[in-house]
Amino acid sequence: MRPTSSLKSYILQFQRLTYKRRHCYNTKSNSVKIIKTPGGKLTFKYTDKKRQIPKCGDTGRKLIGIPAVAPKVMRTLKKRQRKVSRAYGGCLSAMSVRTRIVRAFLIEEKKIVKAVQRAQKTKDKAKK
Repeated sequence: MRPTSSLKSYILQFQRLTYKRRHCYNTKSNSVKIIKTPGGKLTFKYTDKKRQIPKCGDTGRKLIGIPAVAPKVMRTLKKRQRKVSRAYGGCLSAMSVRTRIVRAFLIEEKKIVKAVQRAQKTKDKAKK
């Protein structure tokens, strides 16, 4: 016969476990982890779901500085934890905002150049 300590560990290895809350099915919402208590028994420890990190609306890249939490928890967070302190803070990535700003600037510059060229043409026609 085996020594008592190995017999005890052998029994613990095959101890039956039952769910304590929700239902008895192994679903995403009822995820558990088997742990050993200080008393030596095996029990279920309920684990939270892994949440998705918020993503940029334009590029689909992960937004840096915003936690991956459930929507319910996100509502309870402080405003500074929910967003980044710049324009389009919690919606777009920094790269997207930069490209939008550059694009808007270049469009405005293009309009100014066209106006200057138009004025130059009218000036040249006036001379002739």
